[in-house]
Amino acid sequence: MDFTLSPDQELLRDTARQLLERECPTTLLRAHIGDPAAADPLWRHLRDFAALGDGPLTDGCVFLEESGYVAAPGPFFPTVALFAPLLAAAGHELLAPALAGEITGTVAVAGADGVWTANDDPVKTFVPEADRVDWVAIVSTGPTVALVQSPETRPVATVDFSRRVFEVDAGSGSAGAHSIDPEAFESVLERATIALAAEMVGTARRLFDMTLAYAKERVQFDVPIGSFQALQHKLADMALDLERATSAVAYAAMTVDAKDADRRRAAHVAKAAAGAAATRGAKDGIQIHGGIGYTWEHDLHLFIRHAYGSEAWMGTSAWHHDRLADLLL
Repeated sequence: MDFTLSPDQELLRDTARQLLERECPTTLLRAHIGDPAAADPLWRHLRDFAALGDGPLTDGCVFLEESGYVAAPGPFFPTVALFAPLLAAAGHELLAPALAGEITGTVAVAGADGVWTANDDPVKTFVPEADRVDWVAIVSTGPTVALVQSPETRPVATVDFSRRVFEVDAGSGSAGAHSIDPEAFESVLERATIALAAEMVGTARRLFDMTLAYAKERVQFDVPIGSFQALQHKLADMALDLERATSAVAYAAMTVDAKDADRRRAAHVAKAAAGAAATRGAKDGIQIHGGIGYTWEHDLHLFIRHAYGSEAWMGTSAWHHDRLADLLL
């Protein structure tokens, strides 16, 4: 299987990298902690790429890996990876304005148990950006989808400052619901899971790059700490996990685009592998950084938070391993 990016995908990656490096510095992430509106200018740039929500997933993953590298806050991920694909599956009239970047949206699926399956729980949990998007798509048993504006929301405190999540009152979504084919809904969840895994790969790469750079710069006993064998082993393990996750995500995205029968298994593998890479990058990264890595002033914690928050969202690595076992055994 050839994982080489096409010329168009290389251009997309380079464009995303340059845009996000310029428009999403860590100063924006820090400003966003106290004022979510700090991410509004970033959305005005990213809205031009909203059409990725209904395009090939391989293209979307190329872009989302770069957004994960900067832990981009705001409505881009929920709109492109969740809302637009769900509208496409339901054949909803709001799909066109969503793909044009004219509206933002998010999806409320998980109930009290936090599992992303259609249910009739009165409160939906872990809904990203529910208070600031234009539309919230509430998924109930059937599955059915009801689009509502300004539902009752309650913020949920998590370790990740860059992804704001909420509880949403699902009662206002009981009327005017659209039915959606169960297989189509499962495909939406698979696509979203792989998209999140791609973003996590970007975060894992950011943690690795920061850690490698610090290991080259920090000097002890008159030599860079990167020359110590114990640290070299940790960096090698980080690199191996990152490479494994990158390949798993690329394969999973290709299976979705090809409508391959292996796509369900591949989605679980991708999220589990990305979770392993991101959390190893966080754990070993902070050990290699030493005391400075624990400080608020250093930027490392911004990406550690994003890594652990993303690993827990839409199923932990352990949960996806269990689902994988169900498929194989």
